[in-house]
Amino acid sequence: MKITDFSVKNHQFTIIIFIMIMALGISSLLNMPKAEDPVLKATFNSIVVVYPGTSPEDMEKLILEPIEDKMSSIADIKKMISYANDGVASIIIEFNHNVKEDEKNNEVLRELNSLKSKLPQDIFAMDVFKYTPETVNIIQAAFLSETASYNELKTYAEDLKTEIKKIKNIKDVEIHAAPDRIVRIAINTDRLAQFKIPLSRVMQLVQSENLNIPAGAIEIGDRKINVKTSGSYESLDEIKNTVISTSGTQITYLKDVAEVNFGYEDETYLARLNGKRGIFITASQKKNTNIFDVNKILSPLLDDFEKTLPNHIKFEKSFDQAYSVSKRLLGLGRDFAIAIVLVLITLIPLGFRAALIVMISIPLSLAIGLAGLDVLGYGINQLSVVGLVISLGLLVDDSIVVVENIARYLRMGYTRKEAATEATKQISLAVLGCTATLIFAFLPLTFLPESAGDFIRSLPMAVITTVLASLFVSLTIVPFLASLLMPKEEKEHGNVFLQFMNRAIDGSYKKVLNWSLANPYKTLFVALLLFGGSLAMIKVVGVSVFPKSEKPQFLINIETPLGTSLKLTDKAVRFVEKILSEDNLVKSYASNIGKDNPRIYYNILPKGGTSSNTAQIFVQLQEETEVPERTAYINELRKKFQTYPGAKIKAIEFEQGAPVDAPLAVRIFGEDLDSLRNIALKVEGLYKSTEGTIYVNNPIGAVNTDLRVDINKDKAGMMGIATAEIDRNVRMAISGLSLGTFQDKNGDDYEINITLPRGKTVSADVFDKIYVSSPMGAQIPLSQLATIHFETSPNRIQHYDQQRFTSVSAFIADGYLTPDVQAVFKEKLEKFQLPKGYRIAIAGEEEQRAQTFGGLGTIIIITIFGILAILVLEFKTFKSSFIVLSVIPLGVIGAVGILYLAGYSLSFTAIVGIIALAGIEVKNSILLVDYTNYLRKEEGLTIDEAIETAGKTRFIPIVLTTMTAIGGLIPLVLEHSPLYSPLALVIIGGLISSLILTRIVTPVMYKLLPPSVK
Repeated sequence: MKITDFSVKNHQFTIIIFIMIMALGISSLLNMPKAEDPVLKATFNSIVVVYPGTSPEDMEKLILEPIEDKMSSIADIKKMISYANDGVASIIIEFNHNVKEDEKNNEVLRELNSLKSKLPQDIFAMDVFKYTPETVNIIQAAFLSETASYNELKTYAEDLKTEIKKIKNIKDVEIHAAPDRIVRIAINTDRLAQFKIPLSRVMQLVQSENLNIPAGAIEIGDRKINVKTSGSYESLDEIKNTVISTSGTQITYLKDVAEVNFGYEDETYLARLNGKRGIFITASQKKNTNIFDVNKILSPLLDDFEKTLPNHIKFEKSFDQAYSVSKRLLGLGRDFAIAIVLVLITLIPLGFRAALIVMISIPLSLAIGLAGLDVLGYGINQLSVVGLVISLGLLVDDSIVVVENIARYLRMGYTRKEAATEATKQISLAVLGCTATLIFAFLPLTFLPESAGDFIRSLPMAVITTVLASLFVSLTIVPFLASLLMPKEEKEHGNVFLQFMNRAIDGSYKKVLNWSLANPYKTLFVALLLFGGSLAMIKVVGVSVFPKSEKPQFLINIETPLGTSLKLTDKAVRFVEKILSEDNLVKSYASNIGKDNPRIYYNILPKGGTSSNTAQIFVQLQEETEVPERTAYINELRKKFQTYPGAKIKAIEFEQGAPVDAPLAVRIFGEDLDSLRNIALKVEGLYKSTEGTIYVNNPIGAVNTDLRVDINKDKAGMMGIATAEIDRNVRMAISGLSLGTFQDKNGDDYEINITLPRGKTVSADVFDKIYVSSPMGAQIPLSQLATIHFETSPNRIQHYDQQRFTSVSAFIADGYLTPDVQAVFKEKLEKFQLPKGYRIAIAGEEEQRAQTFGGLGTIIIITIFGILAILVLEFKTFKSSFIVLSVIPLGVIGAVGILYLAGYSLSFTAIVGIIALAGIEVKNSILLVDYTNYLRKEEGLTIDEAIETAGKTRFIPIVLTTMTAIGGLIPLVLEHSPLYSPLALVIIGGLISSLILTRIVTPVMYKLLPPSVK
C-alpha cells in the first residue's frame, strides 16, 4: 500500500507523527472528564407538593388533577406517573429521550408557575426536581453532636456550604435533616375569648404589620430622596408588641393572648451517621467535569473546616465518590497493567524484536484511541476503561499479523525494507477487512436507544477508536519499525517457542484436519450438535437485563404501618443500626428517618417529601468487599430482619442500567379505589405464592384511619359561621397556618406560624381547645359546631397518564433469575379473572427489557448484514463470505458454556460480548480464507493443498491474536464484576471454542463450497 511505502521511506516524518500522537494521547488522558459512571441523559422532572394534613383523596382533587391537566399540554411526554399520599403529592414526568432536557424543564416550571394561583394558597412547599447525572452527589458528610442544637449544627453547615459553593465545578450543595427555625405564635384561645377578639382579626393584623410597602420618592430642591415607611418586622419583640385590639383606654398586644417564640418546624426527618445524631451536607459536581480536580480543592477545604469546629461537634464523611472512582479506575488500571504483561507473554513466539515492535504499537494505538474519545466528547469512566482493556487484546492483532508476515518474508530471503513493504502489501487487504468487520460488530452498539445506549456507548466507542488506531499503526509505524528493528535474517523455523508451536500443529492439528477433510459431513454434524446444545443451554443459563452493581454499598428500606409515629419508626431503625454496628464488614451507615437518603447512585431517584412511617439506611461495606461476600451478608441480614415485628425491613442491592422500582411489577388500571384494592390484594397473593419472590409490596394493601370533622352546616349557618372559617381554625390548631416570613437584621428568614400551644406532637385533646369566632365576637367551641368520628380512607392514590392505577411489585431472592420467576407468575396471572373495565399491564424488569433489548434485534441484523457486505466487497463471492460467517455459531458454543460454568446469566453486557465476539471470530476467519484463496490464485495449489498450507501457515498468527485477546480479558474476569466479567467471559469462551472448531469447520466448509478465485 502507498501509505506503507511512504512511512518506510520517509522515516523522519513518521517519527514526528509518532511523537505527536503520544503527546496528544497523554494530553487527552490528563484533561478528559473523569467520573465513575457514564453521563446519562436525564429526561425526568419531579414535582413534589407538600400540603400537611390533606388526605390522598383531597390531594388528588386539589393538587394532582390540576397539575396533570396543565402538564399534559407539554409535548414529548413519554409517561406521567403521579402519587397522592397523606399530605404529599408527587408528579413524575418522563420525556422522550430525544428532547432537550433544559428546554423541557423550563416548560414544566413555566406551566407550574402559571397554575399557582389556582392551587390552594396555604400549600407548605412546591418544588420541581430535575434528575440529571450531575445531581448524583459526590460527597455526603455529617455534622454530629448529641448536645448541640439543630440551629448550631445548621449554622456551621451553612458556613461550609458557602465555602464549597465557591468551587467553580460544584453544581449544588444541600443541607439535609436540619429543621428550619420558625416564629411560632401559640394562641391562648381562652384569652382570645376573654378579650372577644376573633382569630381571623389576629391573623390579619400580623400579616398587615409585616408588609413592606415602598412609599416612593420626593424631590427637595435638586435632590431626589426615597421615603421609607414603617416596613416589616425586624425583631421578635416587634411581633410580640403587635397591637391587636384597643378599647380607647386599654391596648391589647399579641403577647397578651399568645406566646411568641422561636421554635422549629414539626420534626419530620431525623438523620444519624453510624448511630450518632446529626445533619447531612451533600455536594454534586457540574456536568463533564473531572471529579479528581474537584476533589483536589474540596478535600483540603473539608479538612481545614473540620479544624474550626468546637469539641462538641464532629464532622465525618459518609460517602466520597472521588475515593470510590479512584479505587475503581486504579483497579482497572492495575488490570490494564496485568493485561499488558499477559499480552507480552503471548508474543514470545514472535521473537524479542518482533514482540518489541508489537508492544510499541500498544501505547501508540491507545494514545490515538484516547485522543479520538476526547474529540468525540467521551470521558474516562468504568465503561470506557473496560472498552480500552477489551481493545488491548484486539489492537495488537493487526500488528501481530503484519509482523508475523514480515518475519515470514524475511525467512523467504527478502531484505528488511522489502519484507516490510511487500509483506504488508500482501496482507493489507485482509487486515483492512478484519478491522472493518470488527468495527462493524461494535459500531451498531453505539446506536442502542435511550438509557441503555447512553450507559454502554462509551465502551464500544473506546474499542472502535483504538482498533481504528491500531489499523493505522499496523500499516504505517509497524512496517517502519520492522524495517529498522527486525533481524536481517530470520531463522527458517523461528525461535524455540515458535518451533514448539509448529511441532504441536504438525502433531495434532494436522491429523485432526486431515480426518475432518476426509469426513466433512460428520464434522459439520458434530459442530451443529454442539451449537444446538449451546442454544438449549441458554434456558438453563437464564436471561437477565442489567446485572447488579459491584459497589460495596446497598440500601435498607424500612416501612412501618400507616399512621405510625416517627418515634416508633425510629425504634425499627435503631434495631437495624444495632445489627449493622456489630459486624466489622460494615464501614458506615447513614440513617434517614422519615425520608430517603440523598442521591448517591446514578439510577436511584429519592422520593420527595417526608413520611413518618418510612426510613432508609445507606450502608457502605469495607472497600475490599467483593460481590459474592456482599450478597451473602445481605442474605444474612434479610433473615435477621424477618424477626422484627411491626415493620417491613428490606435490604436492596444497587443495580446497573435504567431506574426500575422492582424486578417484578404489574400495574392495575381502573377507577374505583375499592375494586383496585381488592384486585391488588389478590395479585399480591399470587406473587407471595410464587417461589423466588421476596419483599412483595402492595402500597394500597392497608387503609388509613382518619378522624373526620363532620360540620353541622345548618347550625353553623344559623350562627353566621362559614364552614371555611371552621376548617381554617381546625387547621390552625393542628398543623398551624403560615402568616408570612419574618427577616431579622442579619438577613435570616423565618416563617411566622400561628397555632395552639403544643409540644412536639399534637394529641386528640386539641379539639377541646378549638374555638370559632361568630360575627358577633362570641367564641363558639368546636364541639357545638361539629362531631368527630373515625373513618377509613385510601392511603394512596396513583395515576398513570392521568388514569387511576395501583401497582404490586416484588424482588427476587438470591439464586433465582427474574425471567424464570416472572414466567411462573404470568402463568398464574393468565388464569386470573378481572372485572369489566379493569386491566393489568406488566412493568418492572420485563418492561425495561423490552425497551433495552428491543433495539438489539435491529442491531444484530445490521451487524450480520453489515459484516456480510464487507466480506462480499472483499472476496467478491458469496461462497467465501458464507464460509467466513459460518464461524459465528461456533463462538456461541463456548460463550454459553463458559457462562454456565461461571454461574452468570445471559445479561445485557454478555449479549454485547457475543456481538463483539462475532466480529473477532470473523476477523480470524478472514485471514484463513483470504490466504487459502491467495495460494490457489497466485501459487496454483489445489484446494486440498491450499487448505492444508493455509491452515498451518495462518494457525500461528490466529493462535497468537486469540491468546493476546484472552490475555487482555483475563483481569476483567478476575474482578468478579457482575457488569463486565460476563462480557469478558463470553469473549474468552467464544474465542476458545472458535479457535478449536473454526480451524476445522472453516476448511471443511471451504472444501464443500470452494469459491471461485478468478
